[in-house]
Amino acid sequence: MSTQVNRSWQMTGFGLSRLERVEGKVPEPGPRELLVRTKAVSLNYKDRMIIDGTLIPDLVFPFVPTSDALGEVVAVGKEVSRFRVGQRVLGQVIADWPDGNAPPVLHKHTLGLSLSGMLSDHVVLGEDAAVLAPPSLSDVEAATLPIAALTAWFALVEATKPVPGQTLLIQGTGGVSLFALQFANAFGLRPIVTSSSDEKLERARQLGAWQVINYRTQPAWDKAARDLTEGIGVNHVLEMVGGDNARRSLHALAADGRLSIIGILGDAELSFPILPFMRNRITVQGLSVGHRRAFERMNQAIEALALKPVIDKVFGFDEVPQALKHLEKGPFGKIVITMT
Repeated sequence: MSTQVNRSWQMTGFGLSRLERVEGKVPEPGPRELLVRTKAVSLNYKDRMIIDGTLIPDLVFPFVPTSDALGEVVAVGKEVSRFRVGQRVLGQVIADWPDGNAPPVLHKHTLGLSLSGMLSDHVVLGEDAAVLAPPSLSDVEAATLPIAALTAWFALVEATKPVPGQTLLIQGTGGVSLFALQFANAFGLRPIVTSSSDEKLERARQLGAWQVINYRTQPAWDKAARDLTEGIGVNHVLEMVGGDNARRSLHALAADGRLSIIGILGDAELSFPILPFMRNRITVQGLSVGHRRAFERMNQAIEALALKPVIDKVFGFDEVPQALKHLEKGPFGKIVITMT
C-alpha cells in the first residue's frame, strides 16, 4: 500500500466545529471484503443534516460521515470473486439491498448513516455492496452517482416506466434534480424545472429543460405548471422540499399522476388534502436511493448515453469544512472532494 496512515474526517459531536481530521491505521478486508483507496467523495444534503444533528440525533461518536465515493480496489479478501485489485468501484449505499424488495429494516446497513462513511483514504466494502464505476467517467464524475443519480434513476425508470411525451416537474437544480433532468431527456420526457434563480433556470434550459418556472416570481408555480400543460397538469412531480410545498405539488399533478417524495429541504412533514388524491387517483411513493442491480443498470445506461454528471465545485481533502458550507448555498449540481 502507498501509505500506512489512513486519514479521515471524523465527527466527535454535532456541528462543523466537531468535525476533525484524524489519522489511524489502514483497515484490513475480511474474507468477502474489498479494501478500497478512496479517490473522490461527493456530498449530499443529508450529510450536512447528519453533521448538524438533525437527521440522526442519537448518532454514536466518533463517526465518519458521507456515503458517496469513487475508489480503487487495492486488496481483496480470499473469498472475493466479483472484483480484482486495480478496478474502480462505487459503494452501494444501502449495503444489504442487492435487488428486488427492500430489506425489512431499510437503513440498518447504510453507508454514512448506520455504517461508517467514506471520508477516509481507505475504506472496506463488502463485495456484494460494490459496483464497477462507468469507464467513461472521471473519478470526480463517478463519485456523484451512488445517491443522487441512483435516486433519480429509481424514480424515473425502476419505480415506474418512462413514457415518452409525458411531463415531469423537477424541483430545484441540485444533484438529484439535474440527474433527473438528464435522464428525462434521454427517455423522451418533457421536463419542467423550478428554481428561484433565473441564472440556474437558464442553465437548466441549456441542459434540456422543456420549460422552466421561477417560483420566486411565480409563487403559484403549481398553476404555472398547469398552464404549461394546457390545464391538464404534469404526470410526475419530484418533491424535494416537503411541508406545505407538497400541497402545490399535488395541485400540479394530472389525473393518475405520480408524486415521488425525495427531499426534505424545507420540512420533514407533508401537508396536503386527501380528497384530491382519491379523486385523481394519485400515486405517492417515498424514495430512498435504490438497490445494487438498479445501480448496475444505471451505470450501463450512463455509458450508452454518454451522460456526464454536472459538477458545481471541487474541493481538496483539507477543505472538507468549506465544502460542507458551500452545500448550504444551493449548488448547481454536485460538490466533490478529492483525496489529495
